[in-house]
Amino acid sequence: MTTAELDHAQWIPGERTGHYESFFLRANHPTRALAFWIRYTIFSPHHAPEEARGELWAIWFDGESGSHLALKSEIPAKYCVLSRDELKVVLGHATLGPYEAQGAVSGHGRAISWALEYACDERPLLLLPERLYRGGFPRAKALVPAPMARFRGRVVVDGHEMQINDWVGSRNHNWGSRHTDSYAWGQVAGFDSRPDAFLEVATARIKIGPWLTPPATMLVLRMGSREHRVANLRHAFGVQAKLEGFTWTFHADLRDIAVRGVISAPAAAFVGLSYANPPGGTKHCLNTKLASCELVVGDKTTGNVEQLLSAKRAAFEILTDRRDHGIEIRA
Repeated sequence: MTTAELDHAQWIPGERTGHYESFFLRANHPTRALAFWIRYTIFSPHHAPEEARGELWAIWFDGESGSHLALKSEIPAKYCVLSRDELKVVLGHATLGPYEAQGAVSGHGRAISWALEYACDERPLLLLPERLYRGGFPRAKALVPAPMARFRGRVVVDGHEMQINDWVGSRNHNWGSRHTDSYAWGQVAGFDSRPDAFLEVATARIKIGPWLTPPATMLVLRMGSREHRVANLRHAFGVQAKLEGFTWTFHADLRDIAVRGVISAPAAAFVGLSYANPPGGTKHCLNTKLASCELVVGDKTTGNVEQLLSAKRAAFEILTDRRDHGIEIRA
Protein backbone atom coordinates (compact mmCIF):
# COMPACT_ATOMS: atom_id res chain seq x y z
CA MET A 1 0.00 0.00 0.00
CA THR A 2 1.47 3.36 -1.03
CA THR A 3 1.30 6.55 1.01
CA ALA A 4 -1.28 7.88 -1.46
CA GLU A 5 -3.43 4.79 -0.93
CA LEU A 6 -3.29 5.32 2.84
CA ASP A 7 -5.14 8.59 2.21
CA HIS A 8 -8.08 6.69 0.73
CA ALA A 9 -10.83 5.18 2.87
CA GLN A 10 -9.88 2.00 4.73
CA TRP A 11 -13.49 1.13 5.67
CA ILE A 12 -14.96 -1.97 4.04
CA PRO A 13 -18.78 -1.78 4.25
CA GLY A 14 -20.21 -4.85 5.92
CA GLU A 15 -17.03 -5.86 7.76
CA ARG A 16 -17.86 -7.23 11.21
CA THR A 17 -14.69 -6.40 13.12
CA GLY A 18 -15.79 -2.85 13.93
CA HIS A 19 -14.30 0.28 12.43
CA TYR A 20 -14.04 4.02 12.89
CA GLU A 21 -12.50 6.35 10.34
CA SER A 22 -12.17 10.12 10.35
CA PHE A 23 -11.00 12.72 7.87
CA PHE A 24 -10.66 16.06 9.60
CA LEU A 25 -9.64 19.60 8.75
CA ARG A 26 -8.42 22.23 11.14
CA ALA A 27 -6.92 25.70 10.82
CA ASN A 28 -6.26 28.85 12.82
CA HIS A 29 -6.62 32.56 12.11
CA PRO A 30 -3.13 33.97 11.43
CA THR A 31 -3.20 36.35 14.41
CA ARG A 32 -6.50 36.08 16.31
CA ALA A 33 -7.60 33.35 18.75
CA LEU A 34 -10.04 31.80 16.28
CA ALA A 35 -10.01 28.30 14.80
CA PHE A 36 -12.22 25.70 13.14
CA TRP A 37 -12.26 21.89 13.29
CA ILE A 38 -14.40 19.82 10.90
CA ARG A 39 -14.55 16.02 11.05
CA TYR A 40 -16.07 13.56 8.58
CA THR A 41 -16.43 10.15 10.27
CA ILE A 42 -17.78 6.68 9.58
CA PHE A 43 -18.53 4.54 12.62
CA SER A 44 -19.33 0.80 12.46
CA PRO A 45 -19.87 -1.13 15.73
CA HIS A 46 -18.14 -4.45 16.33
CA HIS A 47 -20.27 -7.34 14.96
CA ALA A 48 -23.04 -4.92 13.90
CA PRO A 49 -22.13 -3.46 10.49
CA GLU A 50 -25.83 -2.93 9.77
CA GLU A 51 -25.71 -0.17 12.41
CA ALA A 52 -22.92 1.76 10.67
CA ARG A 53 -23.46 5.50 10.41
CA GLY A 54 -21.79 8.67 9.31
CA GLU A 55 -20.96 11.38 11.82
CA LEU A 56 -20.38 14.98 10.82
CA TRP A 57 -18.76 17.18 13.46
CA ALA A 58 -17.88 20.87 13.52
CA ILE A 59 -16.39 23.13 16.18
CA TRP A 60 -15.87 26.86 16.00
CA PHE A 61 -13.32 27.94 18.62
CA ASP A 62 -13.57 31.58 19.70
CA GLY A 63 -10.87 32.36 22.22
CA GLU A 64 -11.71 36.07 22.12
CA SER A 65 -15.23 35.71 23.51
CA GLY A 66 -14.54 32.40 25.27
CA SER A 67 -17.61 30.93 23.58
CA HIS A 68 -17.05 27.80 21.49
CA LEU A 69 -19.73 26.07 19.44
CA ALA A 70 -19.64 22.30 18.85
CA LEU A 71 -22.23 20.44 16.79
CA LYS A 72 -22.65 16.92 15.49
CA SER A 73 -25.11 15.20 13.15
CA GLU A 74 -25.54 11.52 12.29
CA ILE A 75 -26.22 10.28 8.77
CA PRO A 76 -27.44 6.76 7.83
CA ALA A 77 -24.68 4.77 6.16
CA LYS A 78 -26.75 4.40 2.96
CA TYR A 79 -26.20 8.14 2.39
CA CYS A 80 -22.43 7.90 2.95
CA VAL A 81 -19.64 7.29 0.44
CA LEU A 82 -16.00 6.74 1.40
CA SER A 83 -14.02 5.85 -1.68
CA ARG A 84 -11.18 3.33 -1.45
CA ASP A 85 -9.79 4.51 -4.82
CA GLU A 86 -9.48 8.26 -4.26
CA LEU A 87 -10.07 10.93 -1.64
CA LYS A 88 -13.82 11.22 -1.89
CA VAL A 89 -15.98 11.45 1.23
CA VAL A 90 -19.72 12.06 1.12
CA LEU A 91 -21.83 12.23 4.29
CA GLY A 92 -25.32 13.18 3.21
CA HIS A 93 -24.98 16.64 1.67
CA ALA A 94 -21.47 17.23 3.06
CA THR A 95 -18.45 16.44 0.89
CA LEU A 96 -14.67 16.34 1.18
CA GLY A 97 -12.22 16.07 -1.71
CA PRO A 98 -8.51 16.68 -2.30
CA TYR A 99 -8.97 20.43 -2.78
CA GLU A 100 -12.28 21.42 -1.18
CA ALA A 101 -14.79 20.74 1.58
CA GLN A 102 -18.37 21.84 2.12
CA GLY A 103 -21.15 20.97 4.51
CA ALA A 104 -23.35 22.07 7.39
CA VAL A 105 -24.30 20.88 10.87
CA SER A 106 -27.18 22.19 12.95
CA GLY A 107 -28.92 21.43 16.22
CA HIS A 108 -30.50 23.06 19.28
CA GLY A 109 -31.18 26.19 17.24
CA ARG A 110 -27.50 26.61 16.34
CA ALA A 111 -25.68 26.02 13.04
CA ILE A 112 -22.23 25.86 11.47
CA SER A 113 -21.70 25.64 7.70
CA TRP A 114 -18.57 25.79 5.59
CA ALA A 115 -17.40 26.13 2.01
CA LEU A 116 -13.63 25.81 1.88
CA GLU A 117 -10.83 25.33 -0.59
CA TYR A 118 -7.36 24.27 0.49
CA ALA A 119 -3.94 23.65 -0.98
CA CYS A 120 -0.78 21.99 0.30
CA ASP A 121 2.72 21.81 -1.17
CA GLU A 122 4.15 19.59 1.59
CA ARG A 123 4.57 15.83 1.37
CA PRO A 124 2.36 13.69 3.64
CA LEU A 125 3.54 13.12 7.19
CA LEU A 126 3.44 9.63 8.72
CA LEU A 127 3.42 9.68 12.50
CA LEU A 128 4.04 5.92 12.77
CA PRO A 129 6.83 3.95 11.09
CA GLU A 130 5.57 3.14 7.60
CA ARG A 131 5.47 -0.64 8.12
CA LEU A 132 2.97 -0.26 10.99
CA TYR A 133 0.31 1.10 8.64
CA ARG A 134 0.12 -2.30 6.96
CA GLY A 135 -0.26 -4.55 10.01
CA GLY A 136 -2.80 -5.13 12.75
CA PHE A 137 -0.79 -3.34 15.44
CA PRO A 138 -1.46 -0.73 16.59
CA ARG A 139 -5.19 -0.92 16.00
CA ALA A 140 -5.43 2.85 15.55
CA LYS A 141 -3.54 4.55 12.70
CA ALA A 142 -3.00 8.26 12.03
CA LEU A 143 -1.30 10.34 9.35
CA VAL A 144 -1.31 13.91 8.04
CA PRO A 145 -1.87 13.82 4.26
CA ALA A 146 -1.82 17.63 4.02
CA PRO A 147 0.41 19.34 6.60
CA MET A 148 0.74 23.10 6.33
CA ALA A 149 -2.49 23.28 4.33
CA ARG A 150 -3.74 26.79 3.50
CA PHE A 151 -7.49 27.35 3.60
CA ARG A 152 -9.68 29.90 1.87
CA GLY A 153 -13.44 30.29 1.79
CA ARG A 154 -15.96 30.85 4.56
CA VAL A 155 -17.34 29.41 7.77
CA VAL A 156 -20.77 30.59 8.86
CA VAL A 157 -21.60 30.35 12.57
CA ASP A 158 -25.23 31.06 13.52
CA GLY A 159 -25.60 33.26 10.44
CA HIS A 160 -22.38 35.18 11.04
CA GLU A 161 -19.98 34.70 8.13
CA MET A 162 -16.25 34.50 8.77
CA GLN A 163 -14.01 34.84 5.74
CA ILE A 164 -11.15 32.36 5.76
CA ASN A 165 -8.14 33.87 4.01
CA ASP A 166 -4.92 31.88 4.13
CA TRP A 167 -5.59 30.24 7.46
CA VAL A 168 -2.88 27.60 8.00
CA GLY A 169 -3.68 24.16 9.36
CA SER A 170 -3.89 20.60 8.06
CA ARG A 171 -6.00 17.79 6.68
CA ASN A 172 -5.73 14.61 8.71
CA HIS A 173 -6.81 10.97 8.45
CA ASN A 174 -7.15 8.35 11.19
CA TRP A 175 -8.84 4.97 11.46
CA GLY A 176 -8.90 1.69 13.33
CA SER A 177 -10.92 -1.13 14.85
CA ARG A 178 -10.86 0.58 18.24
CA HIS A 179 -9.75 3.88 19.70
CA THR A 180 -6.41 4.12 21.45
CA ASP A 181 -7.10 3.54 25.13
CA SER A 182 -5.71 6.93 26.15
CA TYR A 183 -3.66 9.58 24.41
CA ALA A 184 -2.53 13.17 24.24
CA TRP A 185 -2.14 14.51 20.71
CA GLY A 186 -0.64 17.78 19.56
CA GLN A 187 0.04 19.56 16.30
CA VAL A 188 1.48 22.93 15.32
CA ALA A 189 1.25 24.11 11.71
CA GLY A 190 3.75 26.94 11.75
CA PHE A 191 5.21 28.44 14.92
CA ASP A 192 5.01 32.16 15.63
CA SER A 193 8.81 32.27 15.67
CA ARG A 194 9.34 29.69 12.89
CA PRO A 195 6.52 29.67 10.31
CA ASP A 196 8.10 26.84 8.28
CA ALA A 197 8.15 24.37 11.23
CA PHE A 198 5.50 21.67 11.67
CA LEU A 199 5.09 19.47 14.74
CA GLU A 200 3.06 16.27 15.10
CA VAL A 201 3.30 14.46 18.45
CA ALA A 202 1.27 11.90 20.39
CA THR A 203 1.69 10.10 23.70
CA ALA A 204 -0.44 6.98 23.94
CA ARG A 205 -1.16 4.01 26.19
CA ILE A 206 -2.92 0.85 25.06
CA LYS A 207 -4.40 -2.08 26.91
CA ILE A 208 -2.92 -5.54 26.54
CA GLY A 209 -5.30 -7.76 28.45
CA PRO A 210 -6.11 -5.97 31.72
CA TRP A 211 -2.85 -3.97 31.71
CA LEU A 212 -2.05 -0.56 30.27
CA THR A 213 1.32 -0.21 28.59
CA PRO A 214 3.71 2.52 29.71
CA PRO A 215 3.30 5.71 27.67
CA ALA A 216 4.85 5.69 24.19
CA THR A 217 5.47 8.97 22.37
CA MET A 218 5.78 9.34 18.61
CA LEU A 219 7.06 12.71 17.37
CA VAL A 220 7.82 14.24 13.99
CA LEU A 221 9.28 17.75 13.71
CA ARG A 222 9.83 19.34 10.32
CA MET A 223 11.99 22.45 10.21
CA GLY A 224 12.29 23.67 6.65
CA SER A 225 13.63 20.82 4.53
CA ARG A 226 14.78 18.73 7.51
CA GLU A 227 12.61 16.13 9.22
CA HIS A 228 13.38 14.76 12.69
CA ARG A 229 11.41 11.83 14.08
CA VAL A 230 11.16 9.15 16.72
CA ALA A 231 12.32 6.20 14.66
CA ASN A 232 10.47 3.22 16.10
CA LEU A 233 8.27 1.94 18.93
CA ARG A 234 11.24 0.94 21.08
CA HIS A 235 12.48 4.52 20.87
CA ALA A 236 8.92 5.80 21.52
CA PHE A 237 8.78 4.05 24.90
CA GLY A 238 12.02 5.81 25.83
CA VAL A 239 10.64 9.32 25.32
CA GLN A 240 9.90 11.05 28.60
CA ALA A 241 6.34 12.39 28.66
CA LYS A 242 3.88 13.43 31.34
CA LEU A 243 0.31 14.73 31.20
CA GLU A 244 -0.78 16.62 34.30
CA GLY A 245 -4.20 18.20 34.02
CA PHE A 246 -4.10 20.24 30.83
CA THR A 247 -0.30 20.53 30.66
CA TRP A 248 1.69 17.99 28.67
CA THR A 249 5.48 17.87 28.74
CA PHE A 250 7.79 15.68 26.66
CA HIS A 251 11.50 15.24 26.08
CA ALA A 252 12.71 13.32 23.02
CA ASP A 253 16.37 12.57 22.40
CA LEU A 254 16.54 12.03 18.63
CA ARG A 255 19.45 11.09 16.40
CA ASP A 256 20.57 14.63 15.59
CA ILE A 257 18.52 16.86 17.92
CA ALA A 258 17.02 16.88 21.39
CA VAL A 259 13.50 18.30 21.80
CA ARG A 260 11.87 19.51 25.00
CA GLY A 261 8.24 20.52 24.64
CA VAL A 262 5.30 21.85 26.62
CA ILE A 263 1.76 21.98 25.26
CA SER A 264 -0.92 23.47 27.48
CA ALA A 265 -4.24 25.29 27.52
CA PRO A 266 -6.68 26.51 30.17
CA ALA A 267 -9.79 24.43 30.78
CA ALA A 268 -11.90 27.17 29.17
CA ALA A 269 -10.19 26.54 25.81
CA PHE A 270 -11.46 22.93 25.60
CA VAL A 271 -14.62 21.42 24.16
CA GLY A 272 -15.64 17.95 25.36
CA LEU A 273 -16.79 15.34 22.83
CA SER A 274 -18.12 11.81 23.25
CA TYR A 275 -16.53 9.26 20.91
CA ALA A 276 -18.22 5.89 20.47
CA ASN A 277 -15.76 2.98 20.45
CA PRO A 278 -16.38 0.12 17.96
CA PRO A 279 -15.98 -2.62 20.63
CA GLY A 280 -18.45 -0.74 22.86
CA GLY A 281 -18.44 2.11 25.34
CA THR A 282 -17.44 5.72 24.82
CA LYS A 283 -14.33 7.81 25.19
CA HIS A 284 -14.20 11.47 26.11
CA CYS A 285 -12.14 13.65 23.77
CA LEU A 286 -11.10 16.99 25.25
CA ASN A 287 -10.39 19.13 22.21
CA THR A 288 -8.86 22.56 21.71
CA LYS A 289 -7.20 24.25 18.76
CA LEU A 290 -6.13 27.28 20.81
CA ALA A 291 -3.37 25.76 22.94
CA SER A 292 0.16 27.07 23.39
CA CYS A 293 3.25 25.09 22.48
CA GLU A 294 6.87 25.82 23.35
CA LEU A 295 9.74 23.72 22.04
CA VAL A 296 13.41 23.95 22.86
CA VAL A 297 15.41 22.27 20.09
CA GLY A 298 19.08 21.53 20.58
CA ASP A 299 21.20 20.62 17.55
CA LYS A 300 23.68 17.90 18.54
CA THR A 301 26.03 18.72 15.65
CA THR A 302 26.35 22.48 16.00
CA GLY A 303 25.37 22.93 19.63
CA ASN A 304 22.84 25.58 18.62
CA VAL A 305 19.64 25.86 20.65
CA GLU A 306 16.44 27.24 19.10
CA GLN A 307 13.22 28.08 20.88
CA LEU A 308 9.96 27.65 18.93
CA LEU A 309 6.77 29.21 20.26
CA SER A 310 3.13 29.06 19.24
CA ALA A 311 1.14 31.20 21.67
CA LYS A 312 -2.43 30.20 20.67
CA ARG A 313 -2.41 28.11 17.48
CA ALA A 314 -1.54 24.62 18.71
CA ALA A 315 -3.95 21.70 18.44
CA PHE A 316 -4.24 19.70 21.67
CA GLU A 317 -6.52 16.72 22.30
CA ILE A 318 -6.78 14.35 25.24
CA LEU A 319 -8.64 11.03 24.89
CA THR A 320 -9.63 9.52 28.21
CA ASP A 321 -11.95 7.20 30.12
CA ARG A 322 -11.88 9.55 33.10
CA ARG A 323 -15.01 11.50 33.97
CA ASP A 324 -13.53 13.90 36.52
CA HIS A 325 -11.88 16.23 33.97
CA GLY A 326 -14.46 19.00 34.43
CA ILE A 327 -14.93 19.73 30.72
CA GLU A 328 -18.53 19.95 29.50
CA ILE A 329 -19.39 17.36 26.85
CA ARG A 330 -20.92 19.39 24.01
CA ALA A 331 -21.42 16.77 21.27
